[in-house]
Amino acid sequence: MNQTAISQRKLLGIAGLGWLFDAMDVGMLSFLMAALQKDWNLTASQVGWIGSVNSIGMAVGALVFGLLADRIGRKNVFIVTLLLFSIGSGLSALTTTLAAFLALRFLIGMGLGGELPVASTLVSEAVPAKDRGRVVVLLESFWAGGWLLAALISYFVIPAYGWRTALWLAAIPALYAIYLRLRLPDSPRFAAAQKEETVWSNIVKVWSAPHRKETVMLWLLWFCVVFSYYGMFLWLPSVMVMKGFSLIKSFEYVLIMTLAQLPGYFSAAWLIERAGRKFVLVTYLLGTALSAYFFGTAESLVGLMASGIFLSFFNLGAWGALYAYTPEQYPTSIRATGAGMAAAFGRIGGIFGPLLVGSLVAQGVSVTMIFTLFCLAVLVAVLSVAVLGKETKQQELA
Repeated sequence: MNQTAISQRKLLGIAGLGWLFDAMDVGMLSFLMAALQKDWNLTASQVGWIGSVNSIGMAVGALVFGLLADRIGRKNVFIVTLLLFSIGSGLSALTTTLAAFLALRFLIGMGLGGELPVASTLVSEAVPAKDRGRVVVLLESFWAGGWLLAALISYFVIPAYGWRTALWLAAIPALYAIYLRLRLPDSPRFAAAQKEETVWSNIVKVWSAPHRKETVMLWLLWFCVVFSYYGMFLWLPSVMVMKGFSLIKSFEYVLIMTLAQLPGYFSAAWLIERAGRKFVLVTYLLGTALSAYFFGTAESLVGLMASGIFLSFFNLGAWGALYAYTPEQYPTSIRATGAGMAAAFGRIGGIFGPLLVGSLVAQGVSVTMIFTLFCLAVLVAVLSVAVLGKETKQQELA
């Protein structure tokens, strides 16, 4: 085994472990929303705010930490964001009011929102062009592992020991990722790059003429993908309850759906260096749109499970390609800024998605209509990539 393969594997493991823990927290949030609704007698609108405040924090974190990563380095931002996440998760287990829980979800969201675009930027810059897309999608595949752990903890722990115990379990492993990240070198491209520009000039460059088309494409893509993802997936257990299943059964069925995320990632990782980024994004987003429509219209358990499995498969495969594609649009000096700004704008969609579901449910709008709206949003993302996107397969980073 050569040194390059070993270093790539080590980088993937270190970055991926933190990614997994973060995904575990976001995944558990969908189950916590259903549990808190019963425990605290929350309305549908209040439950929607839990997911949306998380996304507000992610929007702020993606912007702030994306800008910082081009100034103080990818590794330093890695460590800060993970500290925010782990401290916030531990403290949220102690809350007794919705207001305190929402405040801590904002802090957790900041850590998560800052970490994800910076992690993909660091890995992109440290991997050769021929392997870059595949490795970044594999990094994103740790997200499925985190969701799977979240589903397992929620299924076995929350009903027996309560949601507070689940949050403690989510906080403890993050300390190990901090230890690993202290041993992680920073991006070699960042270390070699000129850092004379100010934060404001980096923001202006992202919207300058050479990068404007890519920025418009990414902002549309991120907004529609995040809007539909958080609107659909944070409400999955609750939607299953609305469809007539018990809380325990809904957790069980969502756990099965979550398993489909892994083949979604692995198939996207295999295709992305063969068929290209645009092909994977367009194909998997179209699959997401169709699956969302059929999930919303399904009446039988078989229909719900089949469409839910395909929804997980295609949507998370598309997410893997999105994280591979985004850093490739910008040069090193503004790469984290551009990726962070796109992710931050996308998180605005993540704010409205859960709130919209809560509002529409409170007004008596059908699940079918709600998921049709998400289907249409994903189709807008397909058009943005197909019309404005450029292929970056195996191209050297600027």
